[in-house]
Amino acid sequence: MDSQEADWNVLVLTCQHKDSVCAFQRELEIRQRRGVLPSGALLLTVEDPQAHVGSGGATLNALLVAAEHLSAKAGYTVISLDVLQGARLLILHMGRDFLFDDCGRGFTLLPVEDPGQPVEALTCNLDSLLDTLKYQLCPGSPPGVWICSTDMVLTVPTKPSVDWNMFSGALVVSVPGTPDYAKNHGVYLTNKEGLVRDIVYCGSEERIQQCILADQNVPLVSGIVFLSSDTAERFLSTHVSPPLDGCTYLGLDSGAEPLEVSLFLDVLLAMAHDVNKEDFLRGAPTLSNTPRHPDRIRGARALLWKELHDLPLRMVYIEDGYYEYMTLSPRDHIRNLTKAASGKNPCSKMAHSFATHPLLVEDGSSVVNSRLNGEIFVSSGSVIQNCDLEGPLFVGSGCLLTGIDQIAASELKGHRLNDVILQAHHIRVQQLSVTVYSLLGTDDKLQCSYDGRSGTYLGLPWEKFFHKTAICENDLWGLGTHAREHSLLSAPLFPVLHPSEPLGVRDVLWFLGAKKGSEDAESQLQRWRNSWRMSWQELRQYRDQEKALQNRRQTFFRQAEAKLQKALLNREERSLLPIIRAAVQEGSHKLLLNTLDHVASVAEDPGIAARALACVADLLGCMAGGEGGLRSGPAGNKAWSSGYQLLEKGDIAKGVKQLALEREKWLGRPALLLRAARHYEGAEQILIRRAVMSSCQFVSISQKELPVVGQWVSAECPARIDMSGGWSDTPPITYEHGGAVVNVAVLVDGQRPIGARARRIQQLELRLCSDSGPPGTELHTQLTCQNLSDLQDYCQPHAPGALLKAAFICSETLNLNSQETLQEQLYKTYGGGFELHTWSQLPHGSGLGTSSILAGAVMAVLYRASGRSADAESLIHAVLHLEQVLTTGCVAKLVCPPPRHHSECR
Repeated sequence: MDSQEADWNVLVLTCQHKDSVCAFQRELEIRQRRGVLPSGALLLTVEDPQAHVGSGGATLNALLVAAEHLSAKAGYTVISLDVLQGARLLILHMGRDFLFDDCGRGFTLLPVEDPGQPVEALTCNLDSLLDTLKYQLCPGSPPGVWICSTDMVLTVPTKPSVDWNMFSGALVVSVPGTPDYAKNHGVYLTNKEGLVRDIVYCGSEERIQQCILADQNVPLVSGIVFLSSDTAERFLSTHVSPPLDGCTYLGLDSGAEPLEVSLFLDVLLAMAHDVNKEDFLRGAPTLSNTPRHPDRIRGARALLWKELHDLPLRMVYIEDGYYEYMTLSPRDHIRNLTKAASGKNPCSKMAHSFATHPLLVEDGSSVVNSRLNGEIFVSSGSVIQNCDLEGPLFVGSGCLLTGIDQIAASELKGHRLNDVILQAHHIRVQQLSVTVYSLLGTDDKLQCSYDGRSGTYLGLPWEKFFHKTAICENDLWGLGTHAREHSLLSAPLFPVLHPSEPLGVRDVLWFLGAKKGSEDAESQLQRWRNSWRMSWQELRQYRDQEKALQNRRQTFFRQAEAKLQKALLNREERSLLPIIRAAVQEGSHKLLLNTLDHVASVAEDPGIAARALACVADLLGCMAGGEGGLRSGPAGNKAWSSGYQLLEKGDIAKGVKQLALEREKWLGRPALLLRAARHYEGAEQILIRRAVMSSCQFVSISQKELPVVGQWVSAECPARIDMSGGWSDTPPITYEHGGAVVNVAVLVDGQRPIGARARRIQQLELRLCSDSGPPGTELHTQLTCQNLSDLQDYCQPHAPGALLKAAFICSETLNLNSQETLQEQLYKTYGGGFELHTWSQLPHGSGLGTSSILAGAVMAVLYRASGRSADAESLIHAVLHLEQVLTTGCVAKLVCPPPRHHSECR
């Protein structure tokens, strides 16, 4: 295995609810397409066979499902434990529901945005843990099973040193924690050899003191474990034996009773060095409130002891690691997110978000995956996630807003929020799908019982809340229940359905501003009482995680759409490919296509419209997915000609619309997508040509005295070598990254190898002469133009004398569309004709800038010979125009010194 990066054969994500399996599986597949997960890895999302099977039961069931798939892949007709030998597995546990994110702790968003990533994507806690496992913990490990909880934020700055040679048993990963923090957590007791002697959970102060290390910290249980292949095989072998068969779906399908088993306090504790059998079988504290049958858990522990106790359990301690459990404390959750947002790059207070007034977002706050339209003030110490808000709005300190869409945002306008948690929840009850809004105070405690004196809601004691709103205790908990059973967790506060009226965020916001006895308060109270309502407890049971992830994705692309429009219209120098790739990978390409069409249609600058069409070409190319043939090719299919013609006429809006109509016919398969991309590049080139053609507006010409007949005006130029950034100043590349070319003017054999000279002659004709190539091998071309028809091929780059002819046209020395003949124009304006000579002593195709530099020399001498002059900047723009007229498509790189002029009489 690559020692720098983990490469798993199988990745299993466990979750509590069967309704979440498809949604979470899609999330894994998106990450695989993005390159976060190995392309060949088998991805499995596995629901727990029963609620409350514990981390150990979920691990055993996940191992079983993985072994079943690997066995089928290997051609077995029954499950073979041998398939674990040589396999590399990663098991991620989603764990229990999370108060502050309907998608769970694993999919809780972090304030991270890395602009250097090839695909723009939100960063969840799951992504952060995958990154830590992939690059810091797993590299170098032998085949086996890594197990990771997703209920914590884990930081591992340095790779731990682990001796993987002849590894057996299990390894637990630990990070430092204070003895005070350990009182509500698990810690390891180890010996000098790094073997785990015991696992202490919520231990006494004396017991915790025994675990203190030399750095005066305790080794915390981090939730990450590695099992060798042999250990995993022996653990999996227990799935056929009662009562552990109650931890797997096969056991339940065979009629077994469900059983809760902890990975740490049952499975791994059986391997601890100092634990004796009698104490182990007697039982240990459980991590949940679910009662466990003593006889069944004793039987399960006896099995685990028999299979695992002789195997070593080692610990690796990461001294600079950091662990933070994602608690149910609102204040702690907000503090953790705002603290992270203030960290080093790629952390950001505005991650994957757009704000029309970003200066109103204070430092110390966190805005993730949101769009803030209008005047929205976000105070330090507040968090906004997955929201599409409309101003004016004041979000004071201590707030958390999640999932608020445009409809709810319109009801929220004008409010001032402080120390509240406002969330939108997508729930599904059978076939009914609705959005329910919840409100919580930042310092409220969900499980604190109501007994008339303790407990708060929205920061107020219950009695004060009841007095303020006229809600009473019976409205929430009914008659016949004891006050000790009443808590915020069980209070049905949040309206779900009303018999006749639609509900919205206003149906909880009134809790904040109600004035008892007022007409509005009475109306809201009646609506609230007439509504079917749910408690926090009930909301958790009916969460629609698939809908929540879908809405999160829609919000992501809405804010990305706003940023994309801003980048295009403001000519920002940034690559748009990351968001293009994201849209294709996540199936949101139609939204982006419409946005790009809109920008191209409304842009007043053809350069902006050209960049938008270049992005459409890139998007279509990405949609082909690397199939369908070569990316480049012709773009002259007649089906696209009507759109091209409109663009050529300058009617960009109608041209873009026509191109979009034609595009719909070319989306069916990769080959057609690539051909459509080529034609969008053709459309882009039309607009680039129009944009570059406008450079003639910046040419300033001053009149000079005509040189005498026969006096040569000469210009000699050095060659040019590109040292760095060659062609970066060429559309469409320059649209995203800006031109950054470093070049050097050079002499060849001590001479300027490129030059031109011109003079007036008495004959009413144009004598054109050019020499190209090194001395002794030069190619000599000479021609005479006596009629305007002789100049008609000036726009064909390979026609004899095309550059020289184009110079007469672009410098406006002659007018090809005039009713006057060539001789009449020459006599009337100049009293004679011109002789123009050019030379280049460089080999053809040398890449030393011959064409652009020669064009500059020709324009310079022609201006002077015709009684005019142009400064260096005007000359550069004139060359831009000239080369575009020649249809070379090349943007001039005339950054070497301007031609050196001199005149002589002959």
